[in-house]
Amino acid sequence: MFLEQRSDRSRSRGWIEVIAGSMFSGKTEELMRRLRRARIAQQKVEIFKPIIDRRYSDTEVVSHDSNAIRCTPVESSGNILLLSSDTDVVGIDEAQFFDNGLVDVCTTLASYGVRVIVAGLDMDYTGKPFGPVPYLMACAEYVSKVHAICVNCGDLANFSYRRSGGTRLVELGASDTYQAVCRSCYDQLRANESK
Repeated sequence: MFLEQRSDRSRSRGWIEVIAGSMFSGKTEELMRRLRRARIAQQKVEIFKPIIDRRYSDTEVVSHDSNAIRCTPVESSGNILLLSSDTDVVGIDEAQFFDNGLVDVCTTLASYGVRVIVAGLDMDYTGKPFGPVPYLMACAEYVSKVHAICVNCGDLANFSYRRSGGTRLVELGASDTYQAVCRSCYDQLRANESK
């Protein structure tokens, strides 16, 4: 259905942009900035997030400093294709929580002339690649790696250290659960855990 509705635009130029980094690095802020600029340019914009992300709002993408933009929460990446038939720009927040089908969804959208802007964590709390984000980084035309500031030493932070919670991979939280740290502080904190 999506392909039929987009066939007239198949010659349009589409691409994928990925904004990746640790917690508190400004990924969502950057996503919202790009989407607002697209709206100013009179482009039709649709914004999606995984339905499980209800930390701040059910129907908005909200940054840690409380800026918000209206969105559509979806259960799976396939829903994004169904809801993007007449769209110029698609924004996707918290991409790490989507299934791996998100890569094909983004590639399909871009092939049919849609600008796709994706924001998400590139690593989980154990420092391993997280969900579809690393794969999206590999196939995207543009990748922005953003950094926070280490709460321990002030260096650039690239890791999301889980301060509390269990060992489940997906544990929604904010500064009460996570802190941004540099590699050196992350390694030290993880070493202290095993003592």
